[in-house]
Amino acid sequence: MLARQLLVLFGSQTGTAQDVAERVGREARRRRLGCRVQALDSYAVVDLIREPLVVFVCATTGQGDPPDNMKNFWRFIFRKNLPSTSLCQMDFAVLGLGDSSYAKFNFVAKKLHRRLLQLGASALLPICLGDDQHELGPDATIDPWLGDLWGKVLEFYPVPIDLPVIPHGVPLPSKFTLQFLPEAPNPSSKESCLAISDSLGPPSESQPFLAPMVTNQRVTGPSHFQDVRLIEFDITDSGISFAAGDVVLIQPSNSAAHTQQFCHVLGLDPSQFFVLQPREPDVPCPPGLPQPCSVWQLVSQYLDIASVPRRSFFELLACLSPYELEREKLLELSSAQGQEDLCEYCSRPRRTILEVLCDFPHTAGAIPPDYLLDLIPQIRPRAFSIASSLMVHPRRLQILVAVVQYQTRLKEPRRGLCSSWLASLDPEKGNFLFFGCRWRDQDFYWGDEWQELEKRGCLTLVTAFSREQGQKVYVQHRLRELGPLVWELLDRRGAYFYLAGNAKYMPTDVTEALMSIFQEEGGLSHPNAATYLARLQRTLRFQTETWA
Repeated sequence: MLARQLLVLFGSQTGTAQDVAERVGREARRRRLGCRVQALDSYAVVDLIREPLVVFVCATTGQGDPPDNMKNFWRFIFRKNLPSTSLCQMDFAVLGLGDSSYAKFNFVAKKLHRRLLQLGASALLPICLGDDQHELGPDATIDPWLGDLWGKVLEFYPVPIDLPVIPHGVPLPSKFTLQFLPEAPNPSSKESCLAISDSLGPPSESQPFLAPMVTNQRVTGPSHFQDVRLIEFDITDSGISFAAGDVVLIQPSNSAAHTQQFCHVLGLDPSQFFVLQPREPDVPCPPGLPQPCSVWQLVSQYLDIASVPRRSFFELLACLSPYELEREKLLELSSAQGQEDLCEYCSRPRRTILEVLCDFPHTAGAIPPDYLLDLIPQIRPRAFSIASSLMVHPRRLQILVAVVQYQTRLKEPRRGLCSSWLASLDPEKGNFLFFGCRWRDQDFYWGDEWQELEKRGCLTLVTAFSREQGQKVYVQHRLRELGPLVWELLDRRGAYFYLAGNAKYMPTDVTEALMSIFQEEGGLSHPNAATYLARLQRTLRFQTETWA
């Protein structure tokens, strides 16, 4: 008997093709088929000669171009020296995603289908051409095509008699488990660090360069209808090079308010840490997610809670809902018959994942944390055209960004995640250094470097030279003087506070200054201020290194 294995390979630019590929994978597992779902460029393409059954899901971008995560595969599969019998052992099906308003509608899927036939593979059924322009979206084509696909696949691999099909109302196991830790990890632990590649190559999506913002200037008039920003980054020592027509990818974060609201609706403790464990050995952990990771980091930097949910979101949410009335509505929105209702509820008004969860509070409160990464897609970087030249600004990269904001029938305006995040950043309040010593000209360590960083716009320097005036002035005094700023940075901007120096008096004096700021600027009682400080310590946002 043939091994019941299916391979699903996807080429996705915005996440839609990946979502469809994962849907195919789920439906395969419900039919008791072993299934791997991988991006095309993460799969060793030479292994295709041994694959009996493959479904390709690929989008078409730009003017008939393949997505970024299938370009290596694309170059390989069109090599002229490949024998015409290379894939004669393989049955395949191609599902394309495109937009019929473009001249090269689904060009990548059509060309791939022809090439696989040229290499000897056998098509299970005609190509599927999903169309974004259809009033019900690509699912209008995908739904009946998948029905035909499973009919063909089950001819080869019938469902075992002793293992019936898993019905759609039953959730499949999550991809990962979240093993919560009883306390915050030691910041010096190697496990608490991000995995860094051994090869020091140029910046990429998987290994980004952290570039300080040095300019965030509105360039349209104050009364103009659109807020357009000239944003400039310092790319010194980045190795980044670019030419006319290139774009830069920028990874945004969710706002602190949305992150906090999400945690509240789902009953999550944002300060709690966890370790992510795949349920299957071949499943990699998401790139860019630290191990261990806090709930706050997961929600603010990884989960795209501000995106408009896809149909798959409602399918899984319905499976997880223990509340009958909400479950019935979710099942309706995820059904093939309910796609017009889903479009009216979500797509047209651009309702976000967070807003949907607020509309279904009983279900949201019952979501097991293990399913968060199955339920919510990751935040993807956004591409912006580069507006500067290295010949003129060799250490700078500039972009011109229109802040996306528009109104639908929903009360709250719709806002672009990345453009709004960029507009909210203040280059004058990224890094603050409170430096204390006795004399400016005697023990001001690295003073020239701090001042150079300040000139470049990377740092705001606040000094306390204790012996240069009659009354001694220490760092804690400067903190109190700038109490409103310190509170804003910690409470509203998610700043991290690092304290280094002599262990005798300074840590206690600085901590007391912070407690006073929390009470005076934040309106907290003394016990609540202590709790607030403890939370900063648990989430590693307050760390100390002191010596005797």
